[in-house]
Amino acid sequence: MAVLVKHIVLLVIMFASVHLYANINDPNEEITILLEELGSQLEEIQGVYEVKNIILQERLISLSKSLQNENTTTDYKVAILIEKDHIQSELKTNALSESSDISKIRYLKGLQIIKILYEKTLTLDHHFSSVATFNEMNNLSNPNRYPEFVKMKDDMTSKQDKREGFNLTNILGNNIYTSVVHTVVSLFSNSNVSKTEKEASLKEVECILDFTLRMHNDLNTIFFETSFLQKSNDNVIKELEQLFVDYTKPIKYKTPLKECRNSDDWDEVRENLKKYLNELDKAIKDESQRYRAHKMQINLEFPIDRLLQFITIYNGHIDQGGKFYEKFGIMLNSYENEQQCATKIPAEYKKLKESIAISIEKFNTAYKPVEINGSKMKQILYGINEFD
Repeated sequence: MAVLVKHIVLLVIMFASVHLYANINDPNEEITILLEELGSQLEEIQGVYEVKNIILQERLISLSKSLQNENTTTDYKVAILIEKDHIQSELKTNALSESSDISKIRYLKGLQIIKILYEKTLTLDHHFSSVATFNEMNNLSNPNRYPEFVKMKDDMTSKQDKREGFNLTNILGNNIYTSVVHTVVSLFSNSNVSKTEKEASLKEVECILDFTLRMHNDLNTIFFETSFLQKSNDNVIKELEQLFVDYTKPIKYKTPLKECRNSDDWDEVRENLKKYLNELDKAIKDESQRYRAHKMQINLEFPIDRLLQFITIYNGHIDQGGKFYEKFGIMLNSYENEQQCATKIPAEYKKLKESIAISIEKFNTAYKPVEINGSKMKQILYGINEFD
């Protein structure tokens, strides 16, 4: 009954804390709290078993002294040896139970971390999607999408000398370089347009041409590299979903992570885990089941190692994304005539700059890598705190 109560308490704390952390805005703060809890809970478990073991070891020392006493009778010595054997068996059971309790805590915290990381990668997916399609970024760098430039082209077409001028094909007409060159050449070679009109027409589109020609490659680079990051994020999500399959396989939970999240099926995960932990405790206390208990504990340990491997992948993905966005920020801030052409630059460009700046901040806060180096790595990987 005590074992069942202990498991229920563990599981209630775990799943109640999931809702508690939902009120925290920074997902990384959630993970930090989880790791801090892991450290304190490991210390508490180790403290409990240390007290138990000290009492047993002191009793062993006392019994050993009694055995060495010349006045101790043979019957009493036999009783002492039987008690020592019983105590040593208790110490072995305690060692297995302590290791098992540590594995349970690590497994529970790992499951919570998977849930948090899944939310973070889904948020990233939405973020990349919104930036990659941000008002059709390609339109920002194409002068043919600007009414002033289209009007100038139409004016040149209507005023050009039909005997000398020529029109571009549809393909070349939509190419920004041939379109700009053709339009500017047509403007200055058209004898039907006065010098004043030519200068006025050019003045009207000079900022548009300067901006689009200078920023065309940079804006396209941002578009395609964001698409690349989105594809990478898709792969990370697939890795995490497979990790969840591996992680919940020992407790015989077979619902995919996406479906589990969408249907809020964490109660079923809890029930499966409770059954598994009950079986593990029973096997530990039965000497004939010790090998089975060892295998069951390994089944809890292996997924935790897989989680650490995934966190390395996730951290690399976030580091890469942060560096890309820092580069995007530099590229967008490189347009040297921004102030001079402020009234002609599209509002979408300014919004894009703001969005990239916010994204850089998010990569340094909400999306930043999970800190599992040093003592925290030891806690997750080996179940020991930094003072051990």
